[in-house]
Amino acid sequence: MIRYFILAAENSLAAGIFSAMLFAVVLHMKEPSGLKRLWQGCALGTVLSLLVAVLRRTTALINRTRLVTGIFAAALALGILFLSLYWILFSVRKKNGGGSRLRFFLYITAGVLEALLLFSALPDILLYPSQFTLAGESIISTDFLFKLMGFAGGLALSILVSLGIFKSAAALPGAGPAVIFSVILSVNMVNQATAIIRYLIARRIIPLNQALFAVIGVVVNNSVVFLYIVMGLSSLVLFGLLAALARPRLEYRNPAELRKLRAGLRRSRRRAVLSIAGLVCLVLSFTALKAYNERPAVLSPAEPMTITGEEIMIPIGQIEDGHLHRFAWNASDGTEVRFIVIKKGAVSYGVGLDACDICGNTGYYERKDEVICRLCDVVMNKSTIGFKGGCNPVPLEYSMRSGGMIVRLSDLENEKGRFK
Repeated sequence: MIRYFILAAENSLAAGIFSAMLFAVVLHMKEPSGLKRLWQGCALGTVLSLLVAVLRRTTALINRTRLVTGIFAAALALGILFLSLYWILFSVRKKNGGGSRLRFFLYITAGVLEALLLFSALPDILLYPSQFTLAGESIISTDFLFKLMGFAGGLALSILVSLGIFKSAAALPGAGPAVIFSVILSVNMVNQATAIIRYLIARRIIPLNQALFAVIGVVVNNSVVFLYIVMGLSSLVLFGLLAALARPRLEYRNPAELRKLRAGLRRSRRRAVLSIAGLVCLVLSFTALKAYNERPAVLSPAEPMTITGEEIMIPIGQIEDGHLHRFAWNASDGTEVRFIVIKKGAVSYGVGLDACDICGNTGYYERKDEVICRLCDVVMNKSTIGFKGGCNPVPLEYSMRSGGMIVRLSDLENEKGRFK
């Protein structure tokens, strides 16, 4: 649940803030045609994202790296064009109020830029729900519901914060929102340029330069910093609005208008404060909550067992409690081979290696009477442990004899490669 909350928020917030600021900047120009182009861009980006998400899910036609690099290249060029046109038009408007043709091209550029901003983020977001379950598992489960709730919560918080930033930027007078958006877009373009250069180096289209490689390494290793910079810059809009509302200039003709203006000011303050609180919650989610969620689960220690000849014997009384029991044996080359045992029913047991075909030998642990894969955090269906499929432990043969469970050493020896 927490993992998908963070993933949804992390991957949607930057696009949400860009869109919010772009809408606010165009809204300040007070021309309906500008907003119309942006909404058309939203529709185009959403449709393309749905199409690509479906193709990526059902076919192998889409090369994600190549597609994202192409989107970044187009967005980088359009970002530079948008900023150039906007500030040229800003200068022209201040001088003589002209620039109708520039405005036309500016709004077209803004619409396509908005489409690319959504297109770069939405496909991955739309595909996250497909990761909630493994192949063959049912979506009618508590685990699926919790993951869906986390995903929806992260997406909702990101959208609400972005909406608050838009409302605040739209209410803030002057060129401040445009300046902040220009800086935010420039920061994003640095990130896009780095991704493009990485792709070109990987394809040997441009030669590898040590100085360039060092710069790219710093950017890649600190990619999350770009998101924090965007969040910090967008918070300037919120604090700027609060400062402007501290000493408002109210023009009114009667007490009724004054009451209406004051009510509007209270709403704007609450919206800005709540948006700041939302940003703080997101920062805590991306740092403290993420660190807590990603802390490594500790595997329980191996339990004692009896080795007689070529067999391992585990007393039935040791594994009768319905909890996960872990055992370990050193193979001929010294490799530690682990296996787990859990009682599933009155007379049935789930026995398998402490490894699976998908996640390798990371192991399983018990949490609130549930068996969890340590790597992917998938909850195992206890009744299926001991059978092949999905993230289930690799089945291990056993037999029952003389009041104990018997596991052959030769079977563990044959599986030692999984634990190297």
